[in-house]
Parts: sequence; structure tokens; C-alpha cells
Amino acid sequence: MRTLLIALAAASALPSIAAAQTMGAAESPALAEAEAALDSDTIAWDFVEGITTEVGPRMPGTEAEARARAWAMAWLRAEGFANIANEPFMMQTWERGAETARVTAPFVQPMHIAALGNSGTTGPDGLTAEVVYFPSYADLVAAPAGSLVGKIAFISHDMRPTQDGSGYGFAGPARWTGPALAASKGAVATVIRSIGTDNQRVSHTGNTTFPEGTTPIPAGALSNPDADNLERVFARAEGRPVTMELLMTPRFIGETESGNVVGEITGRDASLPPVLLACHLDSWDNGTGAFDDGAGCGIIAAAAKHVATYGQPLRTIRVLFAGAEETGLWGSRAYAAAHADEPVFVGLESDFGADRVWRLESNFTGSDPDLYRQLAQAVARFGVGPSTNVATGGADLNLVREQGGPLIDLQQDGTRYFDLHHTENDTLDKIDPVQLRQNVAVWTAVVGVLANHRPAIVQGE
Repeated sequence: MRTLLIALAAASALPSIAAAQTMGAAESPALAEAEAALDSDTIAWDFVEGITTEVGPRMPGTEAEARARAWAMAWLRAEGFANIANEPFMMQTWERGAETARVTAPFVQPMHIAALGNSGTTGPDGLTAEVVYFPSYADLVAAPAGSLVGKIAFISHDMRPTQDGSGYGFAGPARWTGPALAASKGAVATVIRSIGTDNQRVSHTGNTTFPEGTTPIPAGALSNPDADNLERVFARAEGRPVTMELLMTPRFIGETESGNVVGEITGRDASLPPVLLACHLDSWDNGTGAFDDGAGCGIIAAAAKHVATYGQPLRTIRVLFAGAEETGLWGSRAYAAAHADEPVFVGLESDFGADRVWRLESNFTGSDPDLYRQLAQAVARFGVGPSTNVATGGADLNLVREQGGPLIDLQQDGTRYFDLHHTENDTLDKIDPVQLRQNVAVWTAVVGVLANHRPAIVQGE
């Protein structure tokens, strides 16, 4: 361990030229290409600008998502990728309907709301019921069984911005399982404070889940300013009932087809397991899916292309544009099932916006310190530091996790990510081209090392 820590410290301290000199000759061109990408990459921007302009929102299982797959395949062909394919799968599909909310007593107030994925319906006539206020998810957990019969649960569990996005794990249960928990205690509907860090009057959608056998109840997210206002209504009500009128008419439309798009930069040695680069192609229907996750698909494709510019890599680089991530990781699970017998060398995913990469994590930092040291050296010049955190991989890397394989997390700055996540504001103008290029540079450096990494020579060979 002491040797590893010394190596990591040295890696993070090396200046750019010295770091390049410690790398193998085969890797130096990749680093030069990465440094060039920092100033001049246009590939990632071309992808995300194109798909948000020509396709726009890409809701899982819909015609729009099918158009996105066709668009992405044409784009990959134009960029020279090989073995491009659409790998279809079937999924249960949910469709948004009308959605309005209004406090009806003691003070009449319209509210901005967005239905959560898998929400049930109020029916076309809506419903009006008394609201019960829970300042946190823990308060809802503590509510007695049956205490919400005929009522609407309001969960105001809030989220704070963090660089590593860890606030999502704290606040997320209010959306992920809050409506189901409220339903188990008799609630006829649930409204939550949006799982987001902004103060704009936009709601953050996202998936919720109901256990098998539980009838989904209407579930929606209020914008943060409206959640603040509803809290004030309770404070001024002085014990009088607070009632709300909800109209939500989403529907489940049964099975529809989605698919995963794959493409490759083929390697010189087909016997070696590939490097798998993942993102997800779908998006929610309220924004245009620029941050989540058009940028991620542009970043991984640009990195693969840049690595190929200095010659055919030793290993194949495979890009996976997963489908239907937002409503249940359908594409990740389908890809894992279809490719279970195909080993992967290392898996990486970009699905946290387009702001700069600041930290390098792996799950082999201790088991393969030499490879980790090479990666740390390669990215230090771009302001990326090493870490002893264990990488867990992105949502669309089920295959690698199920294989118990190597994973890398290139952690992006998430300070403003949850201002935009799952909202109408997830649009192209929010992407900073300078930070986007830094992502491409870091990914190019890392993928260049991985795609040209030779297997260890077994002693005695």
C-alpha cells in the first residue's frame, strides 16, 4: 500500500512533459492527440448539437427514441466506425399525459408539477384531497400504517449541490420509493419536492417504482419554488386542512421496442477483450437530453475517434449507446444478457453531464497499480487527480459488473448537474464547450492507454 500511495502521489505531481516521457512510445501519440482535443475537438459537440437539434427529446420506447437510434447509426457510419448495429429489445412503456396541480385551501395557489415515470393516473376528472406534509423521507417512514388513507402525501426532502453528486443518494429515495411507501399507508397520491438543486420554477421528473402487485398512485414532482410555497402554506394554515387538486393522466401502453446502438473502432488483435465505452441515448421528454446524456455519447465517441487517428489500436474500442436507461435500465440489462459470454477488458461510462472531469477512480487501483499509475500520469496534465475510491461503474455497465470486471469512473464536476437533471432546462445552451473538450481530452488519454494495453506475460512464457 505504501508503494502504491507513493506512486499515486508522484503521478499527480508530474508535469506534462515528464509524464509523457515516462509513458511507452505507443502511448505518447494518444497523449498528444488528447492535448490537441483539449483545444480543438469538435466531434463531441457535433454529436450533441446534432441529436438535440434533429431529434430532440428521446423518451424510451417511443418513435422519437427510434429516430434517435437511426440518427446515431448514421452518425457513427459517417465518422468511420465499424460493426454498427441496432440490438433491439422489448420494454414496458409509460407515456406522459396532462399534469396540473393546484392548492385549493386554505389559499388557492397553482403549482408547477411533472409526473414521475411509472406514475399512476388520477383519471380525466382529477382528484382533490387533503395534503399531509412530511419534511423528510424519514418522517414518511415513521408515519403509522393506514394514516394516509384518502390523503395526498407531500414529501419535501431536499437536495443540496455537491461536486461528486452524492446529494442525489441522500435525496433520491423521496422519488425512487416515496410514492410506493405512501401508497402502502393509504395515500391516494404523492407529490414530492423535485430532486434537484436549482431554484427555478421547473420540475424534475424521473422514475419511481411500485412493488409488484401494488397499483401505482399518481406521483409528481413540484418545482423547488412551489415546494417552498407549499411549506409556507402549511406554516400559515395554523392547523386548517391544506387541500390540493391534482390532474395526472399518464398511461402504460404495454410493450414497445427499444434498442441499443453499438459501433466499434476495431483493434489489431481480435482475441483481446475490448474496451467498452458506454452512455445512454434516450432522454426524458421534457428537455432535449443535452446534458443527460447526449453529451456523454458525444464524449465517448469522440475519444474513440481520437485514439484511432494515430493508428489502429491494439484492442477494439466498442461504444454502447444504451437505450431506455431513464425508465429502468432496460438497455443495460438487455446488453448484459445478450453479451454475457463476451469478456470486457475495462468498462467506462459518461453519464453525468458535460462539466470537467476532476477525479480518476478504478476498482483495480490496488490490484493493478502499474496500470492505474499510467492512467493517473496520463490525466494529471488535464487537472484530474487520483483517488483511492473504488469505481462502481455507470448505470449502463451491468455487463461488466456481472462479470466482476475492471471499471473506471472518470468523475465529472456535478455542482450544477442537478440544476438541469430531468428538466425542461436540459438543453444545448447549458453545455460549456471548453469543459466538454476537457472531457474529450481526458477520455482520449485514458482510452488510449487502455486500448493499447498488452496482457501481462505469464511467467515462464
